[in-house]
Amino acid sequence: MMQKKNRAFLKWAGGKYSLVEAINAKLPSGNRLIEPFVGAGSVFLNTNFKRYLLNDINPDLINLYNFLKAQPDAVIHDASRFFTRDHNCEATYYALREEFNQTSDEYYRAILFIYLNRHGFNGLCRYSLAGRFNVPFGRYKKPYFPHEEMLFFAEKSQKAVFTCLPFEKIFGRARRGNVIYCDPPYAPVSKTAAFTSYASSSFGLDAQHKLAKLAVRASYKRGIPVLISNHDLPITRQLYTSADISELSVRRSISQNGATRKPVAEILAYFTPNLSLPKTKKRQQKRRAKQTQTA
Repeated sequence: MMQKKNRAFLKWAGGKYSLVEAINAKLPSGNRLIEPFVGAGSVFLNTNFKRYLLNDINPDLINLYNFLKAQPDAVIHDASRFFTRDHNCEATYYALREEFNQTSDEYYRAILFIYLNRHGFNGLCRYSLAGRFNVPFGRYKKPYFPHEEMLFFAEKSQKAVFTCLPFEKIFGRARRGNVIYCDPPYAPVSKTAAFTSYASSSFGLDAQHKLAKLAVRASYKRGIPVLISNHDLPITRQLYTSADISELSVRRSISQNGATRKPVAEILAYFTPNLSLPKTKKRQQKRRAKQTQTA
């Protein structure tokens, strides 16, 4: 049974905090959880694997996680200094957003990323095609500084390796005994609902197809279980036709008008590992043993 739920220290569009029970119920046991699209890390924070490989295509996110893992006290102390009344105004926000876009100092970018995340509109993380962070000021009365959440993340991250690579490469690092959970940018429910620019590169239909193929290959040919979250749409049903589908209903908060935030149908697609693989492995091991003996 899961203990107290742990919140991510970042606000995140499409975060999985409200779904961790449903996701945990579908995740099998394993020696390492691999997340090719870690985002704010709610699944990581609410699971109990020995080790984690946590990846995201957003370099600012992974940069922050690595600094928080290595020097939590410094990161928490330095970030907290930006959570004052003087920093919670439009002019200061845009000045610091510009500093973030101009600086190449990775530590300073990590600190500012926390500030921008908590002071920007709706916790969005969005970049222009030129790679500039462009989320507008959020106008919150008193943005919350997530001190305890950052401490917990830093402590748990000692079990994790953080990488910033294309998701295809992360599938290549999976080994038998690992479990893969994917929370990719969702297939849009409509053309105007597409939101895939949080790392200044889009995640289109080709990428959705590629991810589904990799999931089939990992589970069927390599015996590695894969669980994927996505919108419940005809296209995702088609892509995940060989998976075991669970239906969910989730209240999303990305709509600008709070009154129009309606529950959205989502699915969890579980690609069952091919359990006949160990026999093949045993045959390979016997063959190697014979080759060693005759060498």
